[in-house]
Amino acid sequence: MINLIYLTVLLPLLGFLINGLLGRKIKNEKIIGIIGSSAVGLSFIVVLLAFIETLGLPVEKRSNTVELFTWLSVAGLDIKFGYLVDQLSLTMSLIVTGVGFLIHVYSIGYMHGDKGFWRFFAYLNLFIFAMMNLVLGDNFVVLFLGWEGVGLCSYLLIGFWYDRKFEKGTTADAAKKAFVVNRIGDFGFLLGMFLIYMTFDSLNFSEVFTKAVSFPIPESTFGLIAIFLFIGATGKSAQIPLFVWLPDAMAGPTPVSALIHAATMVTAGVYMVSRAAIIFVSAPTVMMVVAVVGLLTAFFAATIGLVQNDIKKVLAYSTVSQLGYMFLAAGVGAFSASIFHVMTHAFFKALLFLGAGAVIHGMHEEQNIQKYGGLKKYMPKTYITFFIATLAIAGVPGLAGFFSKDEILWYSYSNGGFIFWLIGVLTAMMTAFYMFRLLSLTFYGKERFDHHHVHPHESPAVMTIPLMILAGLSIVGGYIGMPKVFVGEHGNLFEVWLEPIYKPAMQKLALYGSHSHLEEILLMTISTALALTSIYFAYKIYTERKEVAEKTSQIFSGIYKLLLNKYFVDEAYDAAVVNPIKKGSEKILWKFADNAIIDGAVNGTAKVITSFSSILRKIQNGVAQSYAIYMMIGVALALLWIILSL
Repeated sequence: MINLIYLTVLLPLLGFLINGLLGRKIKNEKIIGIIGSSAVGLSFIVVLLAFIETLGLPVEKRSNTVELFTWLSVAGLDIKFGYLVDQLSLTMSLIVTGVGFLIHVYSIGYMHGDKGFWRFFAYLNLFIFAMMNLVLGDNFVVLFLGWEGVGLCSYLLIGFWYDRKFEKGTTADAAKKAFVVNRIGDFGFLLGMFLIYMTFDSLNFSEVFTKAVSFPIPESTFGLIAIFLFIGATGKSAQIPLFVWLPDAMAGPTPVSALIHAATMVTAGVYMVSRAAIIFVSAPTVMMVVAVVGLLTAFFAATIGLVQNDIKKVLAYSTVSQLGYMFLAAGVGAFSASIFHVMTHAFFKALLFLGAGAVIHGMHEEQNIQKYGGLKKYMPKTYITFFIATLAIAGVPGLAGFFSKDEILWYSYSNGGFIFWLIGVLTAMMTAFYMFRLLSLTFYGKERFDHHHVHPHESPAVMTIPLMILAGLSIVGGYIGMPKVFVGEHGNLFEVWLEPIYKPAMQKLALYGSHSHLEEILLMTISTALALTSIYFAYKIYTERKEVAEKTSQIFSGIYKLLLNKYFVDEAYDAAVVNPIKKGSEKILWKFADNAIIDGAVNGTAKVITSFSSILRKIQNGVAQSYAIYMMIGVALALLWIILSL
């Protein structure tokens, strides 16, 4: 099945073509939904079979390349269109197709009755096609093809309801913002690719990474490549300073938020950094930059999440924060832990977004959690699954989020130091607090909605069954990555599975301080105790003592306003970048370049021709006498010229 891995890419493409070209004529939502969902479901089966086949191979033969054709061959540049089937790409493919399939099924219920139903599924399938190219490509060019493809699909899906109002503009404005901000990161990624080709004379992963291990290349070169690649990653994975697009991406339909802006595309930057691990570990300074940016992003976004009232915005800032954890892990050299958190996060964050979608669906599109309350009895299935996901992301022991987050915190301590661990733990505390604030305001306490206009109800089975499956994964998904302190050196199955991928990087990195198991258990106990304390206070305050929250916001009104307005980052960007560019464009590009030069040249040419034509028009006036005079003058001039020539 490894040799047939291209089917995982072709099937979603086929789904896109069928629904995209014929969807409007098919009209039947069930058929369209089945086509779109089965295309991804079949891809998942192919990936699963390839995974099982790879699992049965000896460790040294688990990396295989499937070359399809020569894509580019010019001036020494030879790019094959091929797929790399190894432990990392299979892990990512299972996440993309597995979670993607559940979200497709959920979307059949969520998008029911939408006039663009067929278009939505076509876009979703196109996204899976692009994402699979991204994670399976065996070189940077195919990866970049998928990278741009998912960016395009993100743009199309954020602006799917392009004429709907969203904050100060429309959803189309939010889509445009995401597209433009990502292009900044992409520029950095392109520069990184150019530099890779100049340095290694190749863009193929195996060739580049092999040379990176053995060739005598200056650390400064590695540093430049790594920083350019990381700039690309900050755009796609919404890190400081390019995180501003992700919260606005919530303008799209909720399944899009779950699939693209929580579980898959936004982790592309983490995947790219992890794939190029050998390059990053060869540039220790950049590794530190990755860790610090990840840590600050995690902390910064968590503080904003504390006071947001839009259910999707809380989850969006939570996503930014969790992505920060992933980069923190990569920055301290724990690449396996980083990908492990990608996987567990895909389970519980997709579940949270889909749960939020079910709530929004049941609350007649209301998204303000201050207008919810007491929904537990109206939506029991949604509540239980949402509760499980909240426990998971809060880091409660026994659930998926606990194992992956604890591993990141431990490596942050052992490889980064106490400060890294402390900020990571404070972030985890805030995560537990704002998630239980969200849970409490939504499902517990007094009902704060208008019963005359809003009638909360549970979602249909096509939406709740995917929630249940994801809830199951949020519980058991972490046990394949249990800490070594409990299962021994080779008991962490996830780390053992990915070990061959990161072996060259780990050998070059050569860190990991020596710490006792007692120390690890102590830190684990402290972080768990702090998370549980946060959960307790959040529950108490937002279900029984809401006046405490109101008084606190009044006492610290300055900080509250700062967090509520997201540190005014958007406003700062508008003042420092957007408005100067707009004004510059109006005064220089439009008035001078466009009006004066381009329009002036075009209009001036027209005026010259008009003037010349007016002269000719006087000569050709249709009066026979005039023509006779012109002829006589011409004959006279001709005779004069002949006489003078003699």
